[in-house]
Amino acid sequence: MIATNPARFRPMMIPSVLEKLGYVGTVVVLRLQGRLSAAQLMTSLPDALLGVLFLIALYGTREVHPS
Repeated sequence: MIATNPARFRPMMIPSVLEKLGYVGTVVVLRLQGRLSAAQLMTSLPDALLGVLFLIALYGTREVHPS
């Protein structure tokens, strides 16, 4: 949905970034505590990638000003 009009849905990117990076952060902390295996840590890589891509899209789009 966001990809159809990134400038219009820019405010939706902020919670998307927080959700993705929050999940990745949780998994990393659990791994550092020894509660997850390395294989389980790898399952968070797609979320990390999406979080980074959302950040790039967030900074790459401009606010929409109605004319």
